[in-house]
Amino acid sequence: MRSFDIEVIKFKEGLHEIDFSIGDSFFQQFEDNDLVEKGNLTVRVMMNKGANLIEMSFRIAGTVRLTCDRSLEEFDYPIDTTQEIIYKYGSEEKEIDEDVYMITRDTPSVNVAQLIYEFIILSLPAKKIHPDYRNELDDEDLEAEGGYVYIDDSYEDDGEIAEENESGENEDEIADPRWEMLKKLKNKEQS
Repeated sequence: MRSFDIEVIKFKEGLHEIDFSIGDSFFQQFEDNDLVEKGNLTVRVMMNKGANLIEMSFRIAGTVRLTCDRSLEEFDYPIDTTQEIIYKYGSEEKEIDEDVYMITRDTPSVNVAQLIYEFIILSLPAKKIHPDYRNELDDEDLEAEGGYVYIDDSYEDDGEIAEENESGENEDEIADPRWEMLKKLKNKEQS
């Protein structure tokens, strides 16, 4: 992982460009690597070194090999992401925030391998679906077709239905169609 060291102490103030290539061996270096084992990516780091801080912008582009959650088939997933990190000079080396790190003025280099790995992992979709199966009916499609019933804040109160029923109105007549769907489900379970 030494090849991912950026020797910040050697750079003068100003804008600098550093490129890295990432292959399968990169992902094998990480112990908690359950998501990605193979990939072919390029990383361009635009480093702006100032008097009190160093700003780094990471542009990561390429593909990673993922396993489909549905079919367990492998497929190439394209990644194109940009992330930013700030290194501030201070009295000790520590993480201040997820995007801000403190380093001392005599820190010779920073290793960006872990950052690059995390940026790649954050770029992955929550549901890894092979492109051949993306057009199949899934949960999002069911929601769009009305397969799910939900209640939002625009409906006043559950007490309105109880009041209407106590006032002698017919229980079969429900003003809100969302409640009608729930009533059908309830009747289906009772029979």
